[in-house]
Amino acid sequence: MQLVVYNARECDPKRCTAMRLHRAGKISMVHNLRELPSGAILLDPFAEKALSKTDAEIAKTYGLAALDCSWKQIREISSLRRRMEPRALPYLVATNPTYYGRPTILSTAEALAAALSIFGEKDFAKDILNIFKWGHVFFDLNREPLEAYANAKDSGEVVALQRQFMPSR
Repeated sequence: MQLVVYNARECDPKRCTAMRLHRAGKISMVHNLRELPSGAILLDPFAEKALSKTDAEIAKTYGLAALDCSWKQIREISSLRRRMEPRALPYLVATNPTYYGRPTILSTAEALAAALSIFGEKDFAKDILNIFKWGHVFFDLNREPLEAYANAKDSGEVVALQRQFMPSR
C-alpha cells in the first residue's frame, strides 16, 4: 500500500514524524497538493465519514494520504476532497511527546499507523511506529479501540463504537 504525505513545511523538521518516516523510506512525501494520488483515502479530521476496514481496498488500489500541515490550512483543502476519498479517524489518544495523552491530536505517523491498524495491517502499522521510541506506547494505550474499529463492519459502526472509548462528561 502506497503511503503519501503532503508536507507543508510548517513544522520543526527535527520533531516532524512525517520527515522521519520519509528519511526511513517508509512513506513518499510531496510538497504540492496536486501530487497526492487521485482516488486515495485522505485522512481528513473534518471528513463526514469515519475510516473503516471497508476503505482498505481503496487504499490498496490508490493509496493512503495524510496531511502534515497546520489545522488552519487543513480547512482550506476542499479541492482535495473532490478528487480523493476523505475519511476521519475515530477517537484515539496521542502518545507522541508533543501531545501525549491528548485525544484526537495524533502525529502524522500515529494517524498512518492507526489507519493501517483499522485496515487490519497490524504488522505494517507497527513497522511505521517502530522507528519512534514511543511508538509501541501508541498501540498499548489504544489497543482496545483499535481492535474494535478494525472489527467494525463499516463507518457507521466505527462512529458508534468510538463513543464507548470517549470519556463521559
